[in-house]
Amino acid sequence: MSAAPDAMSSPQWTATANQNMPAELVGALTNALAHDWAEDSNRFLHATGLRSDAVAPLIAAGWTLSGPDRGRLHVTAPDGQAGASIDIVDRYPDEAITLWAGPPGWGTRAGIAFSSRTPSHLIAATAKAFTDPAPLPRWRDTLHPRLAAHATLTPVEPPQAPVPTPRDIRSRIAVRRPVPVGSVPRWSTATPSALLPARPAARR
Repeated sequence: MSAAPDAMSSPQWTATANQNMPAELVGALTNALAHDWAEDSNRFLHATGLRSDAVAPLIAAGWTLSGPDRGRLHVTAPDGQAGASIDIVDRYPDEAITLWAGPPGWGTRAGIAFSSRTPSHLIAATAKAFTDPAPLPRWRDTLHPRLAAHATLTPVEPPQAPVPTPRDIRSRIAVRRPVPVGSVPRWSTATPSALLPARPAARR
């Protein structure tokens, strides 16, 4: 993902997510972008605020700040399964701030890296989604076992059909079409409303 003043200009900033990044977290970024979009506004183009502002939602949620280590500050979730790293050495790095979640590994760790000129409020909106405690739908068969080990899984059962009440049964009986009554010989094909032919008198 990138942003530029027009189709022919170089990007002002970029955000690169890997294949493990959940759609809900990418959606937090795109929703923030959509909120900024206006005909006469370029708020989504230019860097605003400090890099520390971008991870403020993580600090507010009780995540731990540590470092510097190899030129980067680190913010880590209480369970150690998610975090952020901030480059404090390079002025214009391609990965100024990286948000990650999940155990290390190609198939388990999700990550999204923001370049240096990314507006901090867009990164903050993405970071805030990392702290959202709301449950998310996942297919058990597609969830990596190492991720499932750190998740609280609650099966979702399809709703059962409600048991009809006596009132429901009475209402169904009330709308049934009346059954025609009449005396029809079993050998006859006449309908109940048809007149039966008169039988001839018996000869004496």
